[in-house]
Amino acid sequence: MSAGRGKVIVLMGVCGCGKTTVGERLAALTEGVFVEGDAYHSEANVEKMRSGTPLTDADRQGWLETLAEVIHEHAEGDRHCFVGCSALKEAYREVLRTGDPDLQVVYLHGSRALLQARMEARQGHYMPPGLLDSQLEILEEPREALRVSIDQDPDAIVREIALALSLEGVA
Repeated sequence: MSAGRGKVIVLMGVCGCGKTTVGERLAALTEGVFVEGDAYHSEANVEKMRSGTPLTDADRQGWLETLAEVIHEHAEGDRHCFVGCSALKEAYREVLRTGDPDLQVVYLHGSRALLQARMEARQGHYMPPGLLDSQLEILEEPREALRVSIDQDPDAIVREIALALSLEGVA
């Protein structure tokens, strides 16, 4: 990437939408950084989700504030930073924007059936498929975001995002 400021981009959506897959591929494509938002959950939050209990706004608050700090650390860097974070409500996205007012949001969306199938197929993740409905119930679709359908190959999703956001590394 040429000298200058990188973009910080949150890849948001409910569980199973591909935030990690897409974020890792975008980071590789642009020689950027991928931040796995789930890695910043407290052990109490992870245990709560593992047991099938949805998180509350209060459960998420510290996690979101920590991610805002991580975003701030990357905001002045010269590499693009892709953050995988559900960011289900506008209030959550506002907390994340405290780390970078220029934060860009990409909303990865798909049908409930596709999301359910993806969740049932993945291995080794603590988030049980049963929590999908609770996430869909509280989801506030963003008004200001790049909307990308997940009903396509991950490489096509990556190309669509990279082209729409004018990210370097895309031919």
